[in-house]
Amino acid sequence: MKKVRIYTDGACSGNPGNGGYCAILIYKGIEKVVSGSELNTTNNRMELLAVINGLKKLKEPCDVEIFSDSAYVTEAFNKMWIEDWQKNNWKTSSKQDVKNIDLWKELLSYTKKHKITFIKVKGHSDNEYNNRCDKIAVSEYKKIINE
Repeated sequence: MKKVRIYTDGACSGNPGNGGYCAILIYKGIEKVVSGSELNTTNNRMELLAVINGLKKLKEPCDVEIFSDSAYVTEAFNKMWIEDWQKNNWKTSSKQDVKNIDLWKELLSYTKKHKITFIKVKGHSDNEYNNRCDKIAVSEYKKIINE
């Protein structure tokens, strides 16, 4: 099984506001950048879209390490919140509806295809790829502002 690293980040100007996302896929030293933007969105949606759009580029089942500065994304899997949400009919522990259910369900479909490990990185720190993702995500939402 191919081993792929994916660095991701999402950004938003206002929350909600214009948003951008970026994923950098790395396989055997080769990098592929995936990025995009949305109007009137949230930072959490952009974080999820970065992961989803990175995973969409994989053409076969892979062993994937996803590096994200989003606790929202990483802890949902590492602390098994996602399992609890599903058991509770997509309700949080405080009985509120889970936000972004559409994206969580899409992301879950990729966890069935790939072996995925979520790794939390410190944002805006010394992680070269996280910093690159952040710059690209910001540039994506700035394109909307400048159009």
